[in-house]
Amino acid sequence: MRKVKLANGEIYHIYNRGVDKRKIFSNQKDMDRFFKSMVAFNCVEPVGSLFEQSFQKDKIKKPLVKFIAYNLLLNHFHFILEQVAEGGISEFMKRLLGGYTWYFNKKNKRSGSLFQGTFKSKHIDSDEYLLHISVYVNLNDKIPLGGLTAKLTKSSWNEYVNVDSSKKHEQICFGKNIILEQFDSIEDYKKFALSSLEDVRLNKEKYKELEE
Repeated sequence: MRKVKLANGEIYHIYNRGVDKRKIFSNQKDMDRFFKSMVAFNCVEPVGSLFEQSFQKDKIKKPLVKFIAYNLLLNHFHFILEQVAEGGISEFMKRLLGGYTWYFNKKNKRSGSLFQGTFKSKHIDSDEYLLHISVYVNLNDKIPLGGLTAKLTKSSWNEYVNVDSSKKHEQICFGKNIILEQFDSIEDYKKFALSSLEDVRLNKEKYKELEE
């Protein structure tokens, strides 16, 4: 049984890493594939391959989850999701991780698990927690690991602070207003996030369990 019960209308921090902390993305093409899967597999209806999904891109679909924030890094990922369909998060993650593992293993002529067990989840039960975890997720690639920040990465940060310049097809965080509406302006959120990032950097040990 999962320790954290996943309920409709509730928000969760979802994360996982590669088995044995291995890389889950070899290059930008892999990361783009994972991102496309995040979009394609987020629907209540049964889905096939990404190729099959490409013929249905204009079809209106009922989502399993609502994205609030995300960050993809070399060997792990972080999502903030609201569950909007019964069993939505579990079904979405099963499709996403299973489909990507099949793609990655076939491409690299390997077999077995790619991810470290089932995905991890933490219930976000307060506005304060939500605001701070949004910073942690949006800017996770800016947190030094061994003195270096991630080079191969993709996050929702630009959806928050560069709304006009974001490419339309890359805007998937339709739940981000639950964060932004708590500030007078986007610039205010940006200032809050950058100042909070400094706290994360100085107190990395406090967030260590989220990287394990």
